[in-house]
Amino acid sequence: MQNLLKCAVINDLSGFGRCSLTVALPVISALGIQACPVPTAILSNHTGYDDFYFEDYSDRMKLYYDKWEALNLHFNSIYTGFLGSEKQVSLILDFISRFKRDDTLLFVDPVMGDNGKRYTTCDENLCNRMRELVARADIITPNLTEACILSDTPYIEDVTLDHHDQIFEIGEKLLALGPKTVVITGIRTNGIMYNFVRSRENDERFCTSSPFVAQEYCGTGDLFASLLCGYLTLGVPHKEALEKTQNILSKALYHSHNMGVPPLDGVAFEPFLKEL
Repeated sequence: MQNLLKCAVINDLSGFGRCSLTVALPVISALGIQACPVPTAILSNHTGYDDFYFEDYSDRMKLYYDKWEALNLHFNSIYTGFLGSEKQVSLILDFISRFKRDDTLLFVDPVMGDNGKRYTTCDENLCNRMRELVARADIITPNLTEACILSDTPYIEDVTLDHHDQIFEIGEKLLALGPKTVVITGIRTNGIMYNFVRSRENDERFCTSSPFVAQEYCGTGDLFASLLCGYLTLGVPHKEALEKTQNILSKALYHSHNMGVPPLDGVAFEPFLKEL
């Protein structure tokens, strides 16, 4: 009997508001992959709310995955998301050195900010160290804010079609940091959401697109990254994986809007898990 594919998911656990582990675990599991969480932080609710409880899990992470090493665990993919502190970059690099094999996909979603601003939990030191993690990745999925931070490029306000070549140039800068594939996500232009892809594989450079739903939802990037990581873990080619990701994401966004789901509650993806 063939062993089930396994994905180590290194991210925070937010009790309320669909994001991070509460998105990644059900999505990756629904794709038929065993999702194995490594919590980076515990939050009562995500940081989009005005008030939240936050506990950095750095001092416990190594104790946690030491036991995994003792169990001789191996993973088909390693997926990193929200990091609670600069120290966690070193911990994740240590995790990679222990658990990444030649055939293990390293998927890094460099969660640092949005709409031109860093998140309150992300300081300059963490942003700088994130480049070390990005350099090791097979694929990274920054939004435009994170892509600009990583590439030391001024943030582009009000993106138009005239900026698309500039965004591809940012992708080139990110590729120069070391990752094999860069996907700059969620670029909105004229009512369309674009994802910009630049990859060393076959020297790929292309966009994928889908209609923009009437409002933005917290955790959309987590749902996008979790779907894409899952499909890539299954061996689906980049372009097809992105198309499948956008198809489910668009359905979930339209459903959330039609149902009147508050944006802070995140994307109501649960009805679509059976389609994965």
